[in-house]
Amino acid sequence: MIESPLPDTAFSRRIDALIRGLGGGLGIIWLALIVVIMVNVVCRYFFSEGFIQLEELQWHLYATGFLLGLSYAVTEDSHVRVDVLRSRWSDETLAWIEFYGLLLLLLPFILLVLFASGPFVFYAFQTAEVSQSPGGLPLRWVIKMMLPLGFLLLLLATLSRLSRVLAFLFGASATKTEV
Repeated sequence: MIESPLPDTAFSRRIDALIRGLGGGLGIIWLALIVVIMVNVVCRYFFSEGFIQLEELQWHLYATGFLLGLSYAVTEDSHVRVDVLRSRWSDETLAWIEFYGLLLLLLPFILLVLFASGPFVFYAFQTAEVSQSPGGLPLRWVIKMMLPLGFLLLLLATLSRLSRVLAFLFGASATKTEV
């Protein structure tokens, strides 16, 4: 990973601490997913018995871990980058690219998903939607709620990152850290 001298801001310290705390807790979701998959495999292949509830629980856990983990990836700067190009550019050039990427690409996408997911979740809640599979899980709105929740956290992480980029570009006094 390339070092980037983005300074912390008061806003970024608070948001990043919240998201890092949440990210640490997400490990439990991934462990639970492994256990559910193992139980499902054992039931299916050793006892010839499949459970639709376990299969649905698998994708519920995976979706929750993925959607809530997006904000953690932005906070930790561990998302995909093209390092071959990044290694040739100055810190200031990288900061400007980050600024425009966050402002023109990521923020509009996040806002679009948040706007579009509201009715999606509300309808599932209002109609008490359940799984269409016989014996499937009830309360479909709970898993659908992970979409706006995950993107709300992603919005916070993005605004935190944006505050750090702006502090770097426009010289706000703050503590520089490695990202």
